[in-house]
Amino acid sequence: MVQEKRVDRDIEKTYPAKQFVKKLRRLADCIEQGRRFRIQVAGERISIPPNAIINIEHERGSTEEEVEFQLKWPLDQ
Repeated sequence: MVQEKRVDRDIEKTYPAKQFVKKLRRLADCIEQGRRFRIQVAGERISIPPNAIINIEHERGSTEEEVEFQLKWPLDQ
């Protein structure tokens, strides 16, 4: 099996509210059922393992605030 070289990437993709809600519902279902979550972001398919670490990050600056729902996992999964 040929291992694909992964290029560093930092993408922020904006979705309409209805699309975002659908993705969150699919994610929640996968988390509850202990299944892998698959999503495509800006043309790249991503597969998130069921044992990914889930956290919520909050940032506050002088002009804006941000909440990020994050999933992290080692690349060897």
